[in-house]
Amino acid sequence: MSGAAPTGDRALEHEIARRLAALQGPPPRGFARYPPRFLFGLALLVMVLVAVAMTLPNRFTGPDVLHVTVVLGVIGLWRFGWWFTHAARSLVYRRLLWAPKRAAAERVWAAGWRPRRLHVQMTTYREERAITRQVLLSILAQIRRERVPTSIWVGTGSATDEMNIREVIETYAQDIPDDLAEVIFVRQNQPGKRMAIGLILRGMSRHGVDPDDLVIFMDGDAIYGPDVLRKTLPMFGADPELQAITTDEEVVCFGPAWVTKWLQMRFAQRRLAMESHAVSDRVLTLTGRFSVFRARHIVDHRFIRTIEADHLDHWLWGRFRFLSGDDKSTWYHLLSQRAKMTYVPDTCIYTVEIIHGSGLQRMVENFRRWSGNMLRNGSRAIALGPRVVPPFIWWCVVDQRIAMWTMMVSPTLALFAVLIDPLYLTNVLLWLVATRLLLSAWLWRKARVPDLSWPFILYFNQIINAGVKIYMLFHLARQRWFNRGGQKTRAARGTLERVRGAVAFLQLVTTVTAFVTVLGIYAGVLPPPF
Repeated sequence: MSGAAPTGDRALEHEIARRLAALQGPPPRGFARYPPRFLFGLALLVMVLVAVAMTLPNRFTGPDVLHVTVVLGVIGLWRFGWWFTHAARSLVYRRLLWAPKRAAAERVWAAGWRPRRLHVQMTTYREERAITRQVLLSILAQIRRERVPTSIWVGTGSATDEMNIREVIETYAQDIPDDLAEVIFVRQNQPGKRMAIGLILRGMSRHGVDPDDLVIFMDGDAIYGPDVLRKTLPMFGADPELQAITTDEEVVCFGPAWVTKWLQMRFAQRRLAMESHAVSDRVLTLTGRFSVFRARHIVDHRFIRTIEADHLDHWLWGRFRFLSGDDKSTWYHLLSQRAKMTYVPDTCIYTVEIIHGSGLQRMVENFRRWSGNMLRNGSRAIALGPRVVPPFIWWCVVDQRIAMWTMMVSPTLALFAVLIDPLYLTNVLLWLVATRLLLSAWLWRKARVPDLSWPFILYFNQIINAGVKIYMLFHLARQRWFNRGGQKTRAARGTLERVRGAVAFLQLVTTVTAFVTVLGIYAGVLPPPF
């Protein structure tokens, strides 16, 4: 599941198809999902942890560091309690709430319910030809099988994209009648994915879209699982109040092996979180990879302008437009309308990631984009309040802003404690591995293939993510989209922009310094100011 992408369209397409075949189908259940080699490695790791715990002297309760241990324990109980709250809610959704939803959807589909028309909004930007081909073949196969009249609106950035799509359509869609499927190209005349989506939505609104038509938002690298339309569309027929859904995701990654494992772990985390959020009839993002909406929201002029020109008025950066995060803008608009959303866990979209260059750089750039989108939208979602947003979801958004700081408390305090008692570090390392092993054990339940590296990748992921969030908190206007041709906001020019950058950097330095200083004083390493 790793390594460089094969050269040549046919070779890449064959390799994508091979990996998709390995991912599709129901995952093994129970102990069948844990290979013998994995179980042996897990048993060995647990025995090593137990042996180390029994031989190491207990430094946590030393009189000089006990106050540090108390804070680490309280924060750990809080964070792990929050984690297992999500885990419990995930179980409730999957074991109790989801089955009636699926049964109701199956009944309306069997009774003959179909949407009047399905609109697929897809943007593509200099995508690999092999990926575009797999994406279109997956869509055409399901249109052919489900017989739902469909308009495929493709926002393109070049004539090459359009030529590749026409070739696939002309070759593989000859048996699909025009009244069942049509392809409409919308060439963007302004840069950016947001403008491409806005042009498509304006075209839809002129085309005569019924409010109860369904609209799919998707990226040009999202390949449908074999039953996506069959599993998602009837959800709207079964629940007239439902306004938007998103689905499970899996990744086909060409790049360093550790990046593949990191992405697989991230998607396992996503499954747990999405199921937890769905208990409250909301989700925290309507992912741009693949989400389905009722058209009444999509063709609304305010919605279209939000997609095209969403912005933030900031005391330091002034008014600036969002470069990426169209899915967060979509989510915020529906959240403010108190629209019902849900998560469909039993069907999957497969995304293709081709990593060029440094895997670590790609990881950090992804975190910059994800964290920036979250922070830019989180403050206004919090401002809606728990009367508009379900209280649990509202607190989840609040917690996203708290967690980046609490995540950094533990390693900072632990490092200070090491200055008091160097052997304290051994106890901390044992605690880190043991707790992340426990968290990973729950994530393995959400994984197709469990991996023993996850406890270590999980902690690395948490530290890097928290650090990037803290940086982005003070640099909200600095945006870059690695996946979209390296798009980024224009470099700061002029005296005013240089002053803004200097003030943001000063804020970052003083805040982090104050954070570290307070913890150092509490630990007893730094002298109090008075």
